[in-house]
Amino acid sequence: MTAAHDPRRKAIVIGGSVGGLFAANLLSRSGWDIEIFERTPEALTGRGAGIVTHPELFEALTAAGVEVDESIGVSVNTRITLARDGSAISEREMPQTLTGWGKMYEVLGNAFSGTYRTGAHVMAVASHADHAEVTLADGSTHRADMVIAADGFRSGVREQLLPEARLEYAGYIAWRGLVNEGELTRATHAAIFDKFAFCLPPREQILGYPVAGEHNSTVAGERRFNFVWYRATCEDELASLLTDAQGKCWSTGIPPGMIRPDVIADMESAATDLLAPQFAEVVARTAQPLFQPIYDLTVSRMSFGRIALLGDAAFVARPHCGMGVTKAAGDAMALVRALEGNATVESGLDAYSAARVQVGQAIVEHARHLGAYMQAQLKSDEDRAMAERYRTPEAVMRDTAVSRRF
Repeated sequence: MTAAHDPRRKAIVIGGSVGGLFAANLLSRSGWDIEIFERTPEALTGRGAGIVTHPELFEALTAAGVEVDESIGVSVNTRITLARDGSAISEREMPQTLTGWGKMYEVLGNAFSGTYRTGAHVMAVASHADHAEVTLADGSTHRADMVIAADGFRSGVREQLLPEARLEYAGYIAWRGLVNEGELTRATHAAIFDKFAFCLPPREQILGYPVAGEHNSTVAGERRFNFVWYRATCEDELASLLTDAQGKCWSTGIPPGMIRPDVIADMESAATDLLAPQFAEVVARTAQPLFQPIYDLTVSRMSFGRIALLGDAAFVARPHCGMGVTKAAGDAMALVRALEGNATVESGLDAYSAARVQVGQAIVEHARHLGAYMQAQLKSDEDRAMAERYRTPEAVMRDTAVSRRF
């Protein structure tokens, strides 16, 4: 009997976000007893970041027991690039479904029937000959046959197992936000709401698309518009942006509510000066914008005896390829296949690592390629000029967040 089909097998999944829920659901359906340890004291509801879907994501959702129907997201047929004056300078047909983090969390959470523990702050993990062990901040220890670390790009498990793996700042940030469909003017709604829209001001890039609204509704009139705005930012400037009003610097990411008012005001002023009026309106009407420094991260391995990394705990790719959630879903699918195809947990996790390290590296490299224009903005005039040659509206619309097998 293989490891995945032994009903006595137990796995602990560290991290209860979307990647952890994919792993938990797929392992559970493969016969494992699953317990999720989530660090935050409450369920991770209310997050609304947009997610671009791909066929591989739908395959994983179906395998996890989620019914994929029209309520899973908002469908668009067209991509459009706007000039500074708001006119359309390029357009192409490209059907795609856009969804939100909250929607993925909801459907995967509803599908999960195991134990989901909140407030479970993992301090250490260990792999032994016959079990794996997790130590929590309260001093308790928990045994399982296997531990899957899906604790995100700031993964404490990765830091313990691979301290040499470090986030590499790419030289730019992404402002993000959501505005309710009903808060947009009629003209802006007509111009961009049912499209995947872009604007390419000098040295910058913004894109936006519709996603589910409050309570994950995809009903017309109840949806939201999601934007992502890339802006070149040197490390000294980044440190200032990450510093709150009390002087604390949040080194890898500042909570939205802690961003200083002057930083928000400067960003909104730049939107008015640089962006097409439709996008400037979206930015201005966003209740609580946030920004994320853009990082790369790769690892040399994803398995450590009876412990494995999954999703952003292993590879962090820039968001240009829109593969973050799909990558985590693919990891979970590959994990189950590897365990089912090997006689022991350790050999299964090693096979999983061998397959997914190659995939993760390929996704990170592809995302670096798509983000090379933004990274070039902090380099020489020659570098910027060279990067400009590859940033036509047609190329950006063709290559950004499109389905691609790795």
